[in-house]
Amino acid sequence: MLSLLNRFLEEILGAVLLAAMAAIAFVNVAVRYLSNFSFAWSEEMTVNLFVWVVLLGSSAVFRDGGHLSMSLLFNALGTRARWACHFLGAAFGLCFFGALCYYGCLEVLDEIDLEVTSESLGIPVWWYTLCTPALSALVMLRIVQSSARALRSGRP
Repeated sequence: MLSLLNRFLEEILGAVLLAAMAAIAFVNVAVRYLSNFSFAWSEEMTVNLFVWVVLLGSSAVFRDGGHLSMSLLFNALGTRARWACHFLGAAFGLCFFGALCYYGCLEVLDEIDLEVTSESLGIPVWWYTLCTPALSALVMLRIVQSSARALRSGRP
């Protein structure tokens, strides 16, 4: 069960969040079309859930090694150059998501200290932004797992 959850964590959570985004947007459009009323909170929810879905998608792509690459150029390189490119890309990814995690933590701490609340729902904003450092850490974990898997298989 744990292996299945590890494999499909991003897909399951991403699908649930995407379905919630679609339902919220659909209900808001239907209500707005049928009446002059609009749910002010719907945009706030869909925008924040979209950030979560993007980070979950990034994690899934790094886990599966499906990120964009120039495979024609990569395949033309020798083995040593492929390894160098692989680990250089992993290092850049770790640096980027490490910075995103660090600054996301600072943002969450600032929002807690300043007691910032959202405009529409009036809930603490850090509830939304907590996903940035958490999911950035998950992406970094997936980058490390992908590199370890490449080392075990002997293929970058």
